[in-house]
Amino acid sequence: MLKNNPQITRPYTSTRKFRTAFAAGGKSGSVKTEKAERMERTEPYLDIVPLGGMEEVGRNMMYFEYIDRHSPHNGDILIVDMGIQFPEENMPGIDYIIPNIASLLEKRKKIQGIVITHAHLDHIGAIPHLAPQLGTSIPIFGADITLAIIKKRQEDFQEQLKLNLHAVNNESKIDLGVFKLEFFSVSHNIPGALGVVINTPVGAMIHIGDFKIDLKSDIAGITDLERLKEFGEKNILALFSDSTNAKEAGSQFSEQDIKIEIEEIIKKAPGRLIIGTFSSLLGRLNQIIQLAEKYEKKVVIEGRSMKNYIAIGRELGYVKYNSKAIIPVEEMFNYPPEKIVVLATGAQGEERAVLMRIVNREHKFLRIQPNDTVVFSSSVIPGNERTVQSLTDKLYRDGAEVVNYKMLDVHAGGHAKQEDLKMLLDLIKPKYLIPIEGNHSFLKIHAKIAALHGFNPKNIIIPDNGQIIEARPEKLELTKRYAPANYIMVDGLGVGDVQEVVLRDRQMLAADGIFVIIAVVDSQTGKIKGSPDIISRGFVYLRESKELLKNTRILLRKTIEETTAEMHPVNWTYVKDLVKERIGKFLFKKTERRPMVLPVIIEV
Repeated sequence: MLKNNPQITRPYTSTRKFRTAFAAGGKSGSVKTEKAERMERTEPYLDIVPLGGMEEVGRNMMYFEYIDRHSPHNGDILIVDMGIQFPEENMPGIDYIIPNIASLLEKRKKIQGIVITHAHLDHIGAIPHLAPQLGTSIPIFGADITLAIIKKRQEDFQEQLKLNLHAVNNESKIDLGVFKLEFFSVSHNIPGALGVVINTPVGAMIHIGDFKIDLKSDIAGITDLERLKEFGEKNILALFSDSTNAKEAGSQFSEQDIKIEIEEIIKKAPGRLIIGTFSSLLGRLNQIIQLAEKYEKKVVIEGRSMKNYIAIGRELGYVKYNSKAIIPVEEMFNYPPEKIVVLATGAQGEERAVLMRIVNREHKFLRIQPNDTVVFSSSVIPGNERTVQSLTDKLYRDGAEVVNYKMLDVHAGGHAKQEDLKMLLDLIKPKYLIPIEGNHSFLKIHAKIAALHGFNPKNIIIPDNGQIIEARPEKLELTKRYAPANYIMVDGLGVGDVQEVVLRDRQMLAADGIFVIIAVVDSQTGKIKGSPDIISRGFVYLRESKELLKNTRILLRKTIEETTAEMHPVNWTYVKDLVKERIGKFLFKKTERRPMVLPVIIEV
């Protein structure tokens, strides 16, 4: 599962710049060698190409390409999902990461359609960047609420290009070139989540998307077990199955169990109740609003994305409540504290989300008060533990009582745990299993669970990002062919212009800072005029490092004057490089730190 409340307002960049960003990537193999190999093949086959989601949580995207030189459908392509991945801690300044579509650009006219399984950003987030490059006329299929959220998100981008959106539901069947698709409902933690059966000439495959099995409640949608059982009788060649929670034993909690706990909290809260959760958890949010109505409490909704999601959900009938239950934040002071429930973004500790603005005293109306209860109705996404702990500490320091999923059952995840994954295998009975959507270890654990459950381990395929799976009638094989699948980073207005070398510079600056030396040199004599200026940021405090700076200036003067005395004419590029090398070694010897050394030589 991915962070659901990023405040992203990044415009789509130019086609020329974007294509340049995708020019490199891939492992062994290339598009050209793949073309040459195809010309020698005569039998039909299907390439399955994961562009993300096989080595990380996020950036989910894969495509299916049918190859048959004797068919009018030769080269037909179907895409499933176009998601983003959020940056890791060692990616300073990066907003998010999108899939590399270099392998699709030359073949974009053969793309028959794009299927979106649900509206989380790790499945829809890259659409504003990728769809314009592939062609906005390509039909995009998803549930009504999925498409509404995609459409709403387009408003955050400078070029609000109109997309070719088509609503489907759990009973829809559509033909896209060689691909015959059937949809079915799955339970997740956002309405409108769908799985898809992809019928191809080489066999039928099921992409389950993100799912869980909830036998007690339909708040988060229903995983249609009867349909899955029917599919299991139709000789499914391959199952692409969610691995996000594969490391978790047992079955996923039911939303009904969560409702019982949350109702008790709402009923007994001694003061204001502030509930932080994901904006996309519309079933949970609707449940909380209805429970607040039951106990005659007023609800304040705070957070742009949460307001947008609830408005879309209400318009489409997924969220139902009496509008009188909702009040603006500035009106909450007209009611006793125990009659107020605040729904807020920021349960992952996001910097600009509501909860963090409250504890940082940056929110215009909300401050933590004695008797406030703050509920984290969400699990902590891996990588966010530190920021969530910091947020929790601040809430306690301000006098709030904090409740999270480790204390009480106040959150049910949206992903299947081990027993759910076993049930899915028993229902569908696929010949091959391809674990997807998770770090490599998650996929391996999923494979191990399946094997221990009796699934043939030889028929479990785990590719890397970009590694092509080849499907033929009754057979799947992991090839040594790769499509480019390297990171394409979005940073402000730039897409792909931050490469690994830029990231390394940022990491160096973040770790050891920068050390700038400015020297004025007589171009005739090569002698330094005056005392060189030194600027340090994130390395040493200049006022307390006078001895270090003195010795640095001595070394700088010696390096420049000795080098220029032996060189006619002077190669200033060489001189700067030598200064950088010697000063860098000197600073490391004295401090065991490696700041970025930037020599500036001004000739006069």
